Amino acid sequence: MIKIGFDAKRAFYNNRGLGNYSRELIRILSNYESENEYYLFTPKTSDAIQTAYPSNCKIIQPKSEFFNRFPSLWRSFGQCREIKSLNLDIFHGLSHELPYGIEKTETRSVVTMHDLIFYKFPELYPWIDRQLYKRKYFRSCRVADKIIAISEQTKRDLIDLAGIDEHKIEVVYQGCNPVFQKKITQDEWHLIREKYHLPGQYLLNVGAIEKRKNQELIIKALANGKIDIPLIIIGRPTEYLKVLKELISSLQIESKVIFLTNVPTEDLPAIYQMAEIFIYPSLFEGFGIPIIEALNSKIPVITSKDSCFKETGGPDTCYINHTQVEELISAINTILSNSDKRQTMIESGLIYTEKFSDNTISDSLMNVYHKLL
Repeated sequence: MIKIGFDAKRAFYNNRGLGNYSRELIRILSNYESENEYYLFTPKTSDAIQTAYPSNCKIIQPKSEFFNRFPSLWRSFGQCREIKSLNLDIFHGLSHELPYGIEKTETRSVVTMHDLIFYKFPELYPWIDRQLYKRKYFRSCRVADKIIAISEQTKRDLIDLAGIDEHKIEVVYQGCNPVFQKKITQDEWHLIREKYHLPGQYLLNVGAIEKRKNQELIIKALANGKIDIPLIIIGRPTEYLKVLKELISSLQIESKVIFLTNVPTEDLPAIYQMAEIFIYPSLFEGFGIPIIEALNSKIPVITSKDSCFKETGGPDTCYINHTQVEELISAINTILSNSDKRQTMIESGLIYTEKFSDNTISDSLMNVYHKLL
């Protein structure tokens, strides 16, 4: 039995990639390695994302009034007191960070690094945020006993940009919520189609509505390629949404693009499974979990050639230059018109997702932990 602590704040409060990663990792380990004890460190639990954790998971919160008033200080400086008192074997920072002083405890430490996007695309981040991330993330890499990179791309970036010793880094891929492996019934499809007023056919993009996700390429492809099938974009809106709406208006294709926000996870599998193609022309990702969600949903995927996408999408996903509208138009038309190619993409993609299975991820994570013990 191993006692493992997690910096789990984002498991409780983040609805995007870091939160999904945290929740899925905790779910997988607590189910597949149930003999261990897991300690979920979070500054609070009020108004948290509703998740049922098994009995081998214990929630750890600040004990003092001071740290309850200043939860960010507890997360940075106060957690080590709890780590020592619990006599943990492993403490795992799930989202780039480890508490200050962890290296002075007897607990071995692991940190997951998702990406260095702030470093590779500085124009997407305010100056002060870039300085903060660099200081916190690179320090965590220095003091950690092991670093988990969620892709080979992230591992290469850690070596090349942060100067981390490659022997300190282990690549452990992430999976996706098992809800995406569920076959949705025709009745459920009908309910979801009615709920969101979905058209009979549509192209799909899922991810935050922000510049890095590059949804404008899909919009330009719809207009320039005179593609009749509408596009549904699902994600958290940012200022970039205004840019996209202005583009849509200038191209006069308002009826062809539908934005959906605040779609609960339990509704997403049906929306994925009813789509003709999933299109994800992102500039850069640490992993790209929506690609795995789409492959599990048995729909063809078009994504970018660069970054980690070939690791995530496998051999039969369609890869395009994320700056070339004509490439995307050609890819969409080919998949829509070639049923054999479409079926090959679906079957191959589903087989490829086996490398991201719960069992594989659990074994890989425990292998990292055991190396430290």
